[in-house]
Amino acid sequence: MDAGPKAPQNVKVAREILRANPRIGEIDALLLATRTIDAAARNGISPNFLAATLLQESAFDPRAISPAGAIGLAQFTIATADDYGVEPWDPLSAIDGAARLLGGYVAQYRGGREDPYALALAAYDAGPGVVAHYGGVPPYDETRLYIRLVRLRWSRIVGR
Repeated sequence: MDAGPKAPQNVKVAREILRANPRIGEIDALLLATRTIDAAARNGISPNFLAATLLQESAFDPRAISPAGAIGLAQFTIATADDYGVEPWDPLSAIDGAARLLGGYVAQYRGGREDPYALALAAYDAGPGVVAHYGGVPPYDETRLYIRLVRLRWSRIVGR
């Protein structure tokens, strides 16, 4: 894990996982990072974007539960997990499901006047109906902060 800024992508992501969640072992962090990179590639999104989103959602904790009832590493609601065929408590399934969901959002919002990654994050956080209602990122402080925090994590991964 000490390869410096020229480290392979999976090592950079694993480093951030370990920083965010010290309960995860190095081998598990590397496996989660590799799965994240592969899932992002299969769904046409930046691996660093997916990793940053999952870091913000749960710090890659497969046992995470939000006050709103979202569960697992990707913080799926039961309904969304069912819609996407995801087992939310299974970290590998959750990573794949989050990549499919975010990849679909990015593809849907690509070509518009706003950043498709920001819109995808807004849809992931507040829901695609809210993004449609406001015609972009909603004016919710929580959602805007969420987008800023994911972008900050994203830039940390890129810069390491």
